[in-house]
Amino acid sequence: MFIVGLTGGIATGKSTVAQIMREHGIPVIDADIVARKVVEPGKPAWHKIRKEFGPEVFLENGELDRGKLGDVIFNDVEKRKKLNGITHPHIYREMGWQAFRYFLKGYPFIVMDLPLLFETGHMLGYLHKVIVVTCEEDLQLQRLMERSGCTEAKAKLRIAAQMSLDKKSDMADFVIENSSSDRDTREQTIRVISVLKSYRQHWKIRIFVGFCCTVLLAGAYWLRNKSIKSLPAVA
Repeated sequence: MFIVGLTGGIATGKSTVAQIMREHGIPVIDADIVARKVVEPGKPAWHKIRKEFGPEVFLENGELDRGKLGDVIFNDVEKRKKLNGITHPHIYREMGWQAFRYFLKGYPFIVMDLPLLFETGHMLGYLHKVIVVTCEEDLQLQRLMERSGCTEAKAKLRIAAQMSLDKKSDMADFVIENSSSDRDTREQTIRVISVLKSYRQHWKIRIFVGFCCTVLLAGAYWLRNKSIKSLPAVA
């Protein structure tokens, strides 16, 4: 099994592309969903965030107020780094376990939806291919304002906090332009899926894993027989 990274900018349409992937039977591990899971009340990351940022970024029921915390970190690079340092190890660990379970189920490849893939760089070494979802800048700004209800100034600040779409596109293996119709985005995504399905990388990995398992089992069998033969004979 190989892993494909899905990334882009905020409000460019990664969720739309991810949903099309799921409709075609491709597992998608969403970093945002995992991130919400690891900061649930009582989890280790929840305690660390409360200690670092204080109770003011939490709701009365104890849940993390993502809006308030977002305002804090998007205005302060150092605080954003601290938050990433707290949450990312837990997020990547959980995503790794999910990927392993899909491997055991026999999927040839999976997709990881990683909004900050290039900004952090942590997962790049594990990805076989990278898809970047992009759109026109003014459309991105409009979508973000409509989606979050924030002001234009705040929306621009959040967009500026991420790497530019041009830079991400330059580092991508596939670019899906999401500025036109839903049909156009779907057609682009399906073409990418067809290319990914044509790869045979997963067979190389499975053969390698199978070879390693065979060597380990043969070694265990040899050691077992050797230990039995070394036992003193019973009269």
